[in-house]
Amino acid sequence: MKKLIAVHTFILFLFGFSVLSAQSSKTFEKEKTEISKMLDGFNAAAAKADYNAYFNYFADQSTFIGTDATEVWNKKEFMVWAKPHFDKKKTWNFTALKRNIYFSNDGKLAWFDELLDTQMKICRGSGVVEKINGNWKVKQYVLSMTVPNDVVDKVVAEKTALEDPLIQELKK
Repeated sequence: MKKLIAVHTFILFLFGFSVLSAQSSKTFEKEKTEISKMLDGFNAAAAKADYNAYFNYFADQSTFIGTDATEVWNKKEFMVWAKPHFDKKKTWNFTALKRNIYFSNDGKLAWFDELLDTQMKICRGSGVVEKINGNWKVKQYVLSMTVPNDVVDKVVAEKTALEDPLIQELKK
C-alpha cells in the first residue's frame, strides 16, 4: 500500500510539474512574441527616422554599444549622437533575419541575440530588455559587425593602424 501511495504521489508530482512547466513555457512564448514585436518596432522606428519612437524603446537608464570600440553611450549621450542622423533622415534600416530570446527565472528580464540584414551586410544585435510598467524596454543594446572567418586576417590588417593607438591609450 505504501508503494502504491508513493507511486501515485510521484505521478501527481510529475503531472503538477509538467502543468507548471507548460504554463511557464506558454507565458514565455507570449513574452517572446511581445519582445519580438518590440524589437521589430525599434528597428522600424530607426528606419523611418522616428527619433521619439526609437528612443521610447529604451529604458531611461540604458546603454547603447556600437560597432566602433569608442561607441559606448548612455541613453542621453546616444540621443545626442543620433539626433543629427534622425534630423537628416540618414538613419539605419535593420531587419532581423534570426532572433533568439532567453529569460530570467522570474521572467522580468530577457536577453536576446539576432542576426540583422543591414547596409553593413550581416550584423549581430544583442542586448538585455526589462519589463518596466508593463512594457519591454531596451536596457542594453550591442551592435556588432560579423566578420567571416575567411576574411578575418584582411579585416585585422585594415583596422590595425586605426586601433593600435587606441589599444595603447586604453592600456594606460
